[in-house]
Amino acid sequence: MIEIRNLTKRYGALTAVNDISFTVSPGEVLGFLGPNGAGKSTTMKMITGFLAPTSGSISVCGHDVEADPLAAKACMGYLPEGAPSYGEMTVRGFLEFIADIRLLSGDRRRSRLDDVIARLQLDSVLEQMIETLSKGFKRRVGLAQALLHDPQVLILDEPTDGLDPNQKHQVRTLINDMAKDKIIVISTHILEEVDAVCNRAIIIAGGKLLADATPKELAARAPSGRLDDVFRQITTGQKNAA
Repeated sequence: MIEIRNLTKRYGALTAVNDISFTVSPGEVLGFLGPNGAGKSTTMKMITGFLAPTSGSISVCGHDVEADPLAAKACMGYLPEGAPSYGEMTVRGFLEFIADIRLLSGDRRRSRLDDVIARLQLDSVLEQMIETLSKGFKRRVGLAQALLHDPQVLILDEPTDGLDPNQKHQVRTLINDMAKDKIIVISTHILEEVDAVCNRAIIIAGGKLLADATPKELAARAPSGRLDDVFRQITTGQKNAA
């Protein structure tokens, strides 16, 4: 599982993430919700080891992210915000490069490459340079590299950003198909995405964890029974308190 204890990140006088704690277990798809600047991406970067916390601890599959980073990262697939990659590489070349980094070889390498290419429907662009792809295809390539080594934990920052409605549906179906035996954490500002794929949601604003419940339980907090209303209610309350 993922275990986060008293996680804090400060940049000088700014506290981006403020003493948050939670755990995520296999089979859970956790939606990480919050307005821009809430601390979502900062938290994800700390979980994946791209940022060091100011204080607190993070354990992924029993590995401390700071003390044993390589073992922790081997368990994770990460799609950063914006799906950065190497624009001068072809899609095939980039995925082969990721396979090298993940130490995949032989039959397993071939089967994993075939699997992600088919799942993300990348056959038609394999020989294209990444910089020439549409935003939607770049996002799919980013998802493919995150899935390539079949990780136990998936950390996805805005996974459907830039995709058309059909592509969003395909990615959400893929997440639902994988959810049975993986831990999946999704940062999103799209509330319908939480309803579509998440069985748990955390709301963060101002770096603080404000709510942690199922989407249905959260929606029940608003008279309208709508998740967007309770999200607005919680985050507005945080602003007013500040």
